[in-house]
Amino acid sequence: MQMRPYQQAAREAVHREWDEGRNRTLLVLPTGCGKTIVFAKITEDEVRSGSRVLILAHRGELLQQAADKLERTSGLKCAVEKAEQTCLGEWYRVTVGSVQTLMRQKRLAQFPPDYFQTIIIDEAHHAISGSYQVILEHFAGAHVLGVTATPDRGDKQNLGKVFDSLAYEYTLPQAIHEGYLTPIRALTVPVQIDFTHVGTAAGDYKPGDIATALDPYLDQIAAEMAKHCADRKTVVFLPLVKTSQKFRDILCQHGFRAAEVNGESDDREQVLQDFSDGKYNVLCNSMLLTEGWDCPEVDCVVVLRSTKVRALYCQMVGRGTRLAEGKDHLLLLDFLWNTEKHELCRPACLICEDEEVQQKMTQQLEQQPGVPVDIEEAENKASEDVVADREEKLAEKLESMKKRKSKLVDPLQYEMSIQSRDLTGYVPAFGWESSPPTDKQKKDLEKRGINPDAVESAGKAEQILRTVAQRQISGLATPKQIRCLEKYGFLHVGGWSFDAAKNLINRIAANGWRVPRSITAAEYVPEV
Repeated sequence: MQMRPYQQAAREAVHREWDEGRNRTLLVLPTGCGKTIVFAKITEDEVRSGSRVLILAHRGELLQQAADKLERTSGLKCAVEKAEQTCLGEWYRVTVGSVQTLMRQKRLAQFPPDYFQTIIIDEAHHAISGSYQVILEHFAGAHVLGVTATPDRGDKQNLGKVFDSLAYEYTLPQAIHEGYLTPIRALTVPVQIDFTHVGTAAGDYKPGDIATALDPYLDQIAAEMAKHCADRKTVVFLPLVKTSQKFRDILCQHGFRAAEVNGESDDREQVLQDFSDGKYNVLCNSMLLTEGWDCPEVDCVVVLRSTKVRALYCQMVGRGTRLAEGKDHLLLLDFLWNTEKHELCRPACLICEDEEVQQKMTQQLEQQPGVPVDIEEAENKASEDVVADREEKLAEKLESMKKRKSKLVDPLQYEMSIQSRDLTGYVPAFGWESSPPTDKQKKDLEKRGINPDAVESAGKAEQILRTVAQRQISGLATPKQIRCLEKYGFLHVGGWSFDAAKNLINRIAANGWRVPRSITAAEYVPEV
C-alpha cells in the first residue's frame, strides 16, 4: 500500500524516537487520516527486525479492525489475546490484545516481561487509566507507541505522564489543506439550550444531566435540522439511549427517515448498512459510533452530547470528515449552549490551539447564526483579531518598557513581534518540559538577547531557542534588532530581514541614535 507523505513522515519519526532512546512515544493523527495504516506499517517494520508486537485496544471492534488492516497492508496475520483466546503457543509475531483481558494479574503472569518487544496502543488517550498502566509496567522494557486523534491540552499533559515524547502530530487544518479530509463549515443554530444545572463526573459532563437539559428542546432542534440538513446524510450524537430513541421518533415526525442504533441493538449491522445504502438519512446514537465506524458519505454531524473532552468531540465530528465522491464539505450544526462553563467543546476547538483564539472564534460564529462558515476562514479571522488585540496591549507594554535600561528582550515582546503561534500557544506537556529552564538554556537565551528570567519552563526555553536558530538560518531579524527598532516605534520588525534591520540601525546610529526625519517609524516598511 502506498503511504501518504505525512504517514511516511510519521512512521520515520516514531522509529527515530525509539532509536534515540525515547521508548514511549505518541503519534497524533486526526480521525480519517489512516492511523491504523501507519501503525500497521510500523508493526511490519518491527516484525522484520525480529520483534514480537502487541497491539492493545479497549474494544473488540478496534482489535478486529487493526488485525484486518494489518493483513491487508502487510500480509501479516495476528494471534488474539482476548477472553478464552490466547496467543501463547501461536507462531504469529503479532498479537491483538484486549486490555480488559490482559490487565488481569493471572493472565499477565503467564507472559515473561520481555515477551513483547513492541507495544502499540490504539486510541491512546485511554492509556492514562490504571488497566493500561498495569500492562505497560509488566512489559517495562518494550518500545511503546500510542496513537490517538487530536487530544486537548489536558489530555496531552496527562499523556505526558505515560509517554516520553510526541513523535509526530498531523493537524486537522493540515489534512484539510492538503486534501486528505473534507473542509468543515460550522452553522450556529439559534436554539438556546439551558446548560446551567448540568454537573460533571470523571472529567466530563454527566450524560443524564445533559439529557434532562436537552429534552425540552428536542422538537425545536428537529425543526431547525429540517431547515438545514433535510437533504444530507446526518449522524446525531446524543447523551443517552432513551434520548437517542426519542429524538429518532421526533425526527421521523419532521419528515426525516431516521434510525437509531445502540449497544443492545440486535439489528445494528443491518441498520448501519441500510443507512450506508440510503434507506435512512439520519442515524441517531448515544456514543456508539465515536470509534471504529466509518461511513465517508456522512456530510452532516450534529453533536447533542456536549462534552469538554476535545478528543471525544473530534471523534464525533470525525465521523463526517472523510472524503467521498460528490461531497465538498461537512456541515457541523452547533447549538447555543447557555453556560458559564467555558470548557464546553465547540467548532473552534477542532482547529484552534490558542484558547484566546478559540473564545474569539466562538463569539464571532455566534454572531452569524444560520450562516455556514468555513472553520479555517473563521479561525484566520479570529487569529487576526486576537493578534491585533495583543499588539494593542503590547504597544502599551512597549511604551512602559522604553523607560527600562535592560538590553535583553522580553519573551512576550519577541513572541508578539514575530507572531509565532508555536510560542504564544505553547503549553508544557512531556516530563522535562515542565521543569525550570536549565543553566545552559538561560545562558543561551541571554546570549541571543532574550531575558531568561521571564521564561517559565525548559520546554518554552527550548522552543524559543529553536525559533531563534531557525530565524537566523532564514536571515530574519534577531531579538536584539527587534528590541532596538521597536523601542523607536517601528512595527512588525519580527517580519524584517536581518540586513534590513541592520541597515536601519546603522542609519539611526549615524544620526546620533535618532530616527532620520525622512522616516516615520510607525509607517515604515523596509524595501525587500
